[in-house]
Amino acid sequence: MARALSAHEPPAPVNIAIPAGLVHGCHPDMPTTSTPPSILLVEDDPTSRAFFEAALKPLSVTIESADCVGTALTLAEDGRHALWLFDARLPDGTAAGLLARLRALGLTTPAIAHTASLSTSEQAQLLDAGFEQVLVKPLPPRQVQAVVQQLLRTHVQAAPVRVAEPGPGEAILPVWDDASADQALNGNHLHVVSLRRMFLGDLDRARASIIAGWKDNRTAAHAELHKLRASCGFVGAARLADAVEALQHMPDLPQSLERFDRAALQTLATRPDRTSQASDSV
Repeated sequence: MARALSAHEPPAPVNIAIPAGLVHGCHPDMPTTSTPPSILLVEDDPTSRAFFEAALKPLSVTIESADCVGTALTLAEDGRHALWLFDARLPDGTAAGLLARLRALGLTTPAIAHTASLSTSEQAQLLDAGFEQVLVKPLPPRQVQAVVQQLLRTHVQAAPVRVAEPGPGEAILPVWDDASADQALNGNHLHVVSLRRMFLGDLDRARASIIAGWKDNRTAAHAELHKLRASCGFVGAARLADAVEALQHMPDLPQSLERFDRAALQTLATRPDRTSQASDSV
């Protein structure tokens, strides 16, 4: 039975079949083909999108990306994809709504939803909408790979391969948790640095949007927090992730917003341009 999976409950090791050519050039025992499976990734947050693209890269699948429902419909309507991977909340709609419209076109492509929400009712609603799995962000790349492989195996004949259980990624409270971020990206620290640069480039805007929305538009602020929580996990922004979670769980406490603002500013202070400015002013 399909269920929601999070980094706190990684799937047990399983023997699964990988379609021929799925990991072309990445494993000596795997057969290859000239036409890798195509996946449609729908995600509007740049950091989350970059994480999923990096997580799927070792599988040598072809990835097409969209950042909204409208673009996703255009890309998906010809049925060329082997798998869909949809963010639960999008700027112009929802993953459930997008899936319903595609099913109405007669398309039967298997679909995975991903969300930063810890709400079990929301995860259940996504499963009820027809998604075969729900991934809860942030999560390790190996968990993404295992679920994707399990769904792709039902459509192509293949030889079995063992997928290792992902290791635990425990959050700690420095500004950056390098060990956790490196583990999440399979030890590729250069990719961690690249994702952090992207994350920090958008953090000023996200912080201002959340603080302003807390007074005037809580719905928009919570949507921004939802995306930020996932991004924090991908880049190892441990202190900010903890503050975001506290603000989500205790939104009416003034201390929660103050803690969030303080953690965001402390994280922003590590940007190379800001550290150099601080040194120049001394």
